[in-house]
Amino acid sequence: MSDAETLTQDAYDRLKDELKHRSTALREEITARIEEARSHGDLKENAEYHAAKDEQGLNEDRIRQIEERLRKATVSEVDASSGQVGVGMIVTIDDDGDTEQLFVGSLEDQPEGDVDVVGVTSPMGKALLGAKKGDTVTYVGPTGTMFEVKVVDVRAP
Repeated sequence: MSDAETLTQDAYDRLKDELKHRSTALREEITARIEEARSHGDLKENAEYHAAKDEQGLNEDRIRQIEERLRKATVSEVDASSGQVGVGMIVTIDDDGDTEQLFVGSLEDQPEGDVDVVGVTSPMGKALLGAKKGDTVTYVGPTGTMFEVKVVDVRAP
């Protein structure tokens, strides 16, 4: 990840909690499994050992990813008074007559209620950022198709 990422406070806190878990308890648990498997003898044919080593590598990769995201992240301040779509806001859109509520954030966000998350780095999320009630925004989907949605409402969660 090369660009700064804007996160809600909740998403930032979730990543910090995941990092703490992975770099303490999970790391120790994996190390114990490696030691246990190592005690069983021949490492060349020891599936438990290889599985634990693979898990260790995946865990360490995820730790590095989280550290990088947190290092570059900025935490958004939700400003409902602006009326603009921003990180941490709930936007109601009209997509060809279908109304949908979306939380603008990151995949770590877990808004309450029946609200889907649209990532701020997704084409739709980028198009919605800064839009106001009544605006129509367009964006290009992953297949190259142009989409248009109307912003019906913008509010804080």
